[in-house]
Amino acid sequence: MANFMDKLFGSGSKGVTDADEYTELDLGKFEQEMADEPAETYVRVAELTNLNELPGLKKEVYDGNILMIDISTIKADKLMLDRALKDLKDVVIDVHGDIAGIKDDQVLVTPTGVKIDRSKIVGGRY
Repeated sequence: MANFMDKLFGSGSKGVTDADEYTELDLGKFEQEMADEPAETYVRVAELTNLNELPGLKKEVYDGNILMIDISTIKADKLMLDRALKDLKDVVIDVHGDIAGIKDDQVLVTPTGVKIDRSKIVGGRY
């Protein structure tokens, strides 16, 4: 029984780990392979610094892409922030997508057919 428990949980004493047992992953290789494949929908990361950038962001949503927008640089200007969020909400209504704030400085905007689940998965449960 003790041997089974040792196999399951370890013997309690840590053995010396050889550095040769680990392999460093080159994630750049995987990113390159994925970049070559076309997709219907992309997740785009953007930073909104002024209202002149809104037409490009709105086009991304109309094109069917998901946007993760950093709004930290415009948060101090309440008028600019309200205008930007109103414009994004109008696009979401137009395409039947969704919009939600994530933490304090991020906004997630989705296109047609993609809704944001506002419940949080913790430990594999909602």
